[in-house]
Amino acid sequence: MEQPRTRPPRRRQSSQQFPQGTLDEADTVYRAVGSPGPRARPVPPAVLALRRLPSPRLTGIGAGLFAAAAMFSLACLDWLLFDGSPVVYGVLFLPVSALTALWVRPADLVTAPIIVPIAFAVGVIPISGGTGGFGGQTMAVVTALAVHAGWLYGGTLVAGLIATVRKVRLMRQRRRRMLLAARAARSTRRPKG
Repeated sequence: MEQPRTRPPRRRQSSQQFPQGTLDEADTVYRAVGSPGPRARPVPPAVLALRRLPSPRLTGIGAGLFAAAAMFSLACLDWLLFDGSPVVYGVLFLPVSALTALWVRPADLVTAPIIVPIAFAVGVIPISGGTGGFGGQTMAVVTALAVHAGWLYGGTLVAGLIATVRKVRLMRQRRRRMLLAARAARSTRRPKG
């Protein structure tokens, strides 16, 4: 629900009314904290290439749907091209796990290591090779999950590590912003003179 405004919106005054170099009270001034000088490190080309990749931000449910759909599609492709090879499926599971952990939005980072094993279980259905109805198919899926647990743990570990690194970086950025805001507030409170 939208809240009503408590005061009327302010009009921005044109720059013709103020000579260049003077500021209005409503203008915000930003200071540069540090200048990139000789301390700036060159960015490796691999990092530059990774930054050019798409970076969607999926919700927890969206990331789960992406991972499950990707693993099911890859399992069907594996079944068609490689006759349901568990090694191919396991190798393809690792990048899907990494992408899921990279593309989930920061608020839903904790869901990445939970989503990935579910996606593995959804994708293993086409390549499990069960026969004999629902009971046979269920037993084949359970057996495939038990036999290929190494790939399952590996993908979960990849997603967990990426989510943990992202969370630590977000916490550091938040702490840095809070310190900068505190410094700015202290510098504006100091009496002049």
